[in-house]
Amino acid sequence: MAKIRTGRVSEQIKKELSQLIQTELKDPRIGFITVTGVDVTNDFSQAKVYLSVLGDEDQKAGTLKALEKASGFLRSELGKRIRLRHVPELIFKFDESIAYGSRIEKLLGEIEREED
Repeated sequence: MAKIRTGRVSEQIKKELSQLIQTELKDPRIGFITVTGVDVTNDFSQAKVYLSVLGDEDQKAGTLKALEKASGFLRSELGKRIRLRHVPELIFKFDESIAYGSRIEKLLGEIEREED
């Protein structure tokens, strides 16, 4: 039962954070961001937010700093939009799976060209 609720809360946080980042945050350091996933602990004290950022390493670092600075605002807005007793602490991490997948696709394309 708890895992079902955790999954639902994770998806709701993901949806609301995506919307908040796109519409409410006005920081110029924040580039093109996609929230790829959210993992919430069983006690809802922490939420790891996985992000995919388009750009080089400097843009990624700037985006991460801007999001960490805005985490208090994001938590308060999440509290208004989602009815939870305690809004979880937001921990932002980069999701490297998209970059990893594109690298594998590129390598497979090179192998295919070598065979032809």
